Amino acid sequence: MAAAEPALRPALPTAIAAVPAAAAAAVAAAANAPSSTTPPSPAARWTLAELIERTQALAARGQGRDAAALYEAWLDGNPAAAHWTVACFNWGTTLAAAGDEAGAERAYRRVLARQPSFAPALLNLGHLHERRGETEAALACWADAAGAVPPPAIEHRLHALNNRARLFEQLKRLPEAEAEMRTSLEAKPAQPDVIQHYVHVRQKQCAWPAEQPVGDVTAYQLLNGTSLLAMMGLSDDPALQMLAAQRFVAEKVPRPPAVPLWQQVPRPADETAPPARRIRVGYLSGDLHMHAVGLLTAELFELHDRTRFEVSAFDWTPPSAQPQRQRLVRAFDRHVPLLGVDDTTAARRIAEAGIDVLVDLQGLTHGARPGILVQRPAPVQVSYLGLPGTSALPGVDWMLADGYVVPPELERYCSERPIRLPHCYQVSDRQREVAPASTQTRERYGLPSADSGAFVFCSFNNNHKFTPQMFAAWMRIVAAVPGSVLWLLADNDTARNHMLAAAAAHGVAPERLVFAPRVSPAEYLARFTLADLVLDTFPFNAGTTASDALWMGTPILTLSGRTFISRMAGSLLTAVGLPDLITTSLADYERLAITLGRTPARVASLKRYLAEHGRGSPLFDVPRLVRDIEAAFERLVLDAPAARRG
Repeated sequence: MAAAEPALRPALPTAIAAVPAAAAAAVAAAANAPSSTTPPSPAARWTLAELIERTQALAARGQGRDAAALYEAWLDGNPAAAHWTVACFNWGTTLAAAGDEAGAERAYRRVLARQPSFAPALLNLGHLHERRGETEAALACWADAAGAVPPPAIEHRLHALNNRARLFEQLKRLPEAEAEMRTSLEAKPAQPDVIQHYVHVRQKQCAWPAEQPVGDVTAYQLLNGTSLLAMMGLSDDPALQMLAAQRFVAEKVPRPPAVPLWQQVPRPADETAPPARRIRVGYLSGDLHMHAVGLLTAELFELHDRTRFEVSAFDWTPPSAQPQRQRLVRAFDRHVPLLGVDDTTAARRIAEAGIDVLVDLQGLTHGARPGILVQRPAPVQVSYLGLPGTSALPGVDWMLADGYVVPPELERYCSERPIRLPHCYQVSDRQREVAPASTQTRERYGLPSADSGAFVFCSFNNNHKFTPQMFAAWMRIVAAVPGSVLWLLADNDTARNHMLAAAAAHGVAPERLVFAPRVSPAEYLARFTLADLVLDTFPFNAGTTASDALWMGTPILTLSGRTFISRMAGSLLTAVGLPDLITTSLADYERLAITLGRTPARVASLKRYLAEHGRGSPLFDVPRLVRDIEAAFERLVLDAPAARRG
């Protein structure tokens, strides 16, 4: 599990309240519509300022369609007005706000018929196309806005560039996304949201260094604009990760209320205090589907002791008939959908349910809703699994961890107090489907045959976790183990090409790198058995991937550092009984990888150990982990009255 990059927000121009003199002159020059022969409406006699004032008042009262009708009457009665284009644009935004997107499109196109370079109309028309799934049309509108002649206002040009970058990133057209971001940053360096996506898009492409300077963006701006997710892959410094989280909270998260919401909202009518009733646990997430969190947690929800705990999901995952999604929904006593529900209403529903412990499974990951948590809808709020590090969110008091991922020296960098579980913090579903072993052969994936004796290193982590330092170490390892290959995922062609170029620079032939395609979850698990040794990433360790490898009996070599995220795989290896595969320096990591690659009998012994003892180890003792988590929740609710007071 890992923090995901927050999306660049769509920039949507709203109604124009005032018109600069220069813009008015340009609009007047473009106004050449024929005069109307229809008797003018009373609205036609108003000035534009009067029109805007009256329509804004109507819109504020929820009478958007009446406001739109006034704009239409004014436009029909003033076809040659100097500010006709502005009024027509405002008409479009008013129609859009009233839910009439077809009418809004007609208004924007009327604007563009008179003034093809009117950037706000091009921007909004692009958004209409995007909402209909017409991505190429949206991109074309924004390209026209960015390149309009005469040049648009800088804020409109940046909005166009940044929207193109956002959509290109969503479409996984990463080189094009990066190019738009570079152009945007060259025009205006001080754009933290763009900087954070620029760094992360380069990480996804294995374009090293990810913090490549662009335009006048300073090294300080690059560091200060780096998101928490990107920072987790760039630096093992816990202070930098903490500061990245704090910056996000300061800039993006609403301030908490003076009185916690759970104290403002009446508890259920039949309220009694635990242990006279079951403890109410609520899980907060938008990832309860085929996502790392959803794949790991199903058995946790299923195994909660229903005699002592009532388990609810507060969930904004999109509905789906997918079996994993349906299994997750069935695992709860109560499922409360929050998709499309605003944060304030969502928080109130949690408070009204009388939740005792609210478990946040997202932190600051993609799609997270910290605006719910800061309102404190529950007296005890705990971070778990989704974010392997501190969120710095006010109102999140605790984090479920263990003694390995959060040693005492790391506590000072966490806003949450750690609850150290006795073994490993990470739950792992034991009911995952695995494809038949008979379907898995090395030849199927382009690997050297088993008879060849070639050693297969692998890393199935996402490419954004790769760093030039770790990739260079992998190349030295492969070069030092004759005949070995490195089996990798390539999330995109650019990343693949960059990795091949980096391998060539280290003197490693391209055939020594084998790229694995994306496959179904069942096949993904099964093919781990074809590898000899998994090479972990650093400082962004494998989490779910490490658990998957060990479940399938394939050992993983890791490098543990100074942060929660750089110690995840070490925690798993400790719990499964293979602490000897944990290193604490890159030199030791390389030496041990080479030693294991040259002594396949030793690796075979590790595989035998995992086959005989791995699934019976504390790492995969899910019932015991659930009992440990429940004991922690009981202590928080029953033994921590200060926490219940908020």
